[in-house]
Order: sequence, then structure tokens, then C-alpha cells
Amino acid sequence: MFNPPHPGELLKVGYIDELKLSVSKVALMLGVSRKTIYDIINEKTAITPAMALRISKAFNTEAEFWLNLQMKYDLFNAMQTTNLDDVKTYKQIA
Repeated sequence: MFNPPHPGELLKVGYIDELKLSVSKVALMLGVSRKTIYDIINEKTAITPAMALRISKAFNTEAEFWLNLQMKYDLFNAMQTTNLDDVKTYKQIA
């Protein structure tokens, strides 16, 4: 599995930069603070279901698209840091 991008990267490059929008404009469009948008596009915070709904309405996309990006990003990072050595499969404990 390859390292998927944070959904904030896509929001920044594919929407904010591509449409030549300011962070202030996007924050106003989404009804959130500029800090919230900065934290997302700087990969400091995740896209929540509520934020996915806001982004999907503002940019005419699907909320599931943004949530799937976030899930893939989170799962990849969990796979890099989670030790499963002590986890037993069902057959081993039966």
C-alpha cells in the first residue's frame, strides 16, 4: 500500500490553489475559522464527517469522497505504527 496523501493536501492543491481562493474565502464559504482551514491544509487535523459535509456542499463533491481519503490516510499511518505481534487470531484462542 502506498502512502496516501492527507485530504488537506487535495483540498489545498486541487481546490484552493486551483481555483485561486484564499484561506479566508474558503473559511467563509464553509462557515469555519481560518485556523480550521489552515490546520486541515497543513495536515494538522483530520477531515471530520461534519467538515466533509461542508466541503462537499461548497465544492459540489461527495462527503464520502473526503471521508474515504481521510480513512485511507489514517489506516496507512496506523499500519506504520501499530504493533500487532500480541494480537491472536480467533482460531488461536478457540
